[in-house]
Amino acid sequence: MWKKIKNWIQKILPNNTEFEKNKLVFRTSELHLATIIKFKLEEEGIHVILINKMDSSYNNFGQIELYVNQNDVIRAKYIIDKPHE
Repeated sequence: MWKKIKNWIQKILPNNTEFEKNKLVFRTSELHLATIIKFKLEEEGIHVILINKMDSSYNNFGQIELYVNQNDVIRAKYIIDKPHE
């Protein structure tokens, strides 16, 4: 029975989602730093997804992650690591 349920779930769920095309390029626990990096990347024409995994009660657990399309990973990492101009 469980095997039938598992097969049914695999049929209705997509194999790959759009989010799987994105890769993690930056992680921090400081919201202001993540926002600055996000704006910096968007200024260069890179679409950024910001996911806030911080605990809403205490704000000292979890992190904020920035994801970009896998085609933009190298350029995004270069922009993040580049010294301020």
